[in-house]
Amino acid sequence: MNALTLDVLPDGTVRGLYTEAIDLTLVGQLRIARASTIEFDNAAQLWRVFDRRGRCIHSAVSRTKCLEWEQEFFAREGV
Repeated sequence: MNALTLDVLPDGTVRGLYTEAIDLTLVGQLRIARASTIEFDNAAQLWRVFDRRGRCIHSAVSRTKCLEWEQEFFAREGV
């Protein structure tokens, strides 16, 4: 199981990768923005992870592997 990291900023904002492991609605209103999207490429028969600019930053035959990579990547990046 991967650890969930939440950063509390000086203004009280909490930032981190969203997961349903903790019901964050209990502590306040949520504003969620995707750091990336995962879509299936029919021609290539691969799942692809795209950043906010639409660039493919990872691909795999398994969506689960893309989700795991996405979580590890953005945890390292401090998102």
